[in-house]
Amino acid sequence: MTDTVATRQTQDAPSFPNDRTCPYRLPDGYARLRDEEGPLRPVTLYDGSPAWVVTGHRAARALLADPRLSADRTADGFPMTSARGEALRTQQNRAFISMDPPEHGPKRRMMISEFTVKRAKGMRADIERIVYGFVDDLLAAGPPADLVSGLALPVPSMVICELLGVPYGDHEFFQDASTRLVQSTDPAGSLTARNDLTGYLDGLVTTLQADPGTGLLDTLIAERLATGEIDRAELVASALLLLVAGHETTASMTSLSVITLLQHPDQLDALRADPSLIPGAVDELLRYLSIADIAGGRVATEDIEVDGQLIRAGDGVIVSNSIANRDGAVFADPDTFDVRRPARHHIAFGYGVHQCLGQNLARLELEVIIAAVLERIPTLRLDVAVDELELRPATTIQGVNSLPVSW
Repeated sequence: MTDTVATRQTQDAPSFPNDRTCPYRLPDGYARLRDEEGPLRPVTLYDGSPAWVVTGHRAARALLADPRLSADRTADGFPMTSARGEALRTQQNRAFISMDPPEHGPKRRMMISEFTVKRAKGMRADIERIVYGFVDDLLAAGPPADLVSGLALPVPSMVICELLGVPYGDHEFFQDASTRLVQSTDPAGSLTARNDLTGYLDGLVTTLQADPGTGLLDTLIAERLATGEIDRAELVASALLLLVAGHETTASMTSLSVITLLQHPDQLDALRADPSLIPGAVDELLRYLSIADIAGGRVATEDIEVDGQLIRAGDGVIVSNSIANRDGAVFADPDTFDVRRPARHHIAFGYGVHQCLGQNLARLELEVIIAAVLERIPTLRLDVAVDELELRPATTIQGVNSLPVSW
């Protein structure tokens, strides 16, 4: 006997997503979903519509790689978790993240050369220069400080600007517009922010056509736009995705990683004693924090049966990486933060053809930032109690907008 999301919703399906009450612990509602039997749960979204949430790690990986699930945000039935998302989803100019094969592959491959492991390693010296420069500025200004505005946000902003060829002098504009885009509770405000960013990037394309630089946008303009392999609207949409995702997620991971390490002094001491643990610790932090918790939205294009439960064509599906990354069948004692844990097979970056393009760059930035903080600010501490920090709502990238610290 199979269940569908529509029939199961009548059984008091809980609302989804849930706000966090701690920067690094699962919300109570998510822990209950995880601990129930089976890898799928029916939930109710903000507008009352039903969807499946995938809570099991094995099922999450299988479904993220299943071609019967579509990433097309404009498709009927695609699960939206907020009115802001619903307002944005009908945009006509789609970035490659919301395309399905076979359309998706060629568009992604246009970008991938700038995000390989080799390319990321080649950027290490530049990233170290950027990170240590901002750490020097923090130390020169002296405590107290806001670690978000002083380090967590400007580092990835400068890195993605240099990679794309976006003038860093415009960072205050696009950081503000990005924040409005991904965090506004007013759908009209998010639409305005998206239009502001689209207009800015469209103008930048014109500027770079007349006066080329050396960034990824310049390469795409010369090798892809000029040849007709990508049109202007697609280029601008993809540039918008890379610019916003390239700094919002790493900034959030930086601030929450620092909080997590400071709240687990034994793990912090382990990294100080053996800095070679830092790369593995980054993956454990990615697993443990899973900040892009609602990024795994899909809609079924065909019926799919998973452990006796039926996902019907047209059903919305959300792969919750924060829950799947706490699956005890895969990660022993999953609610424990352990920098020595072999956690590389987490799905914080997704899985399958849509796995995060910038994951190698993000890992490197986090490694360099953590190493710099350990070396240069060994007495770093929170300036407020952790439960006094204002956490972002569940409908956006998880994080904090300010992080008061001293040393």
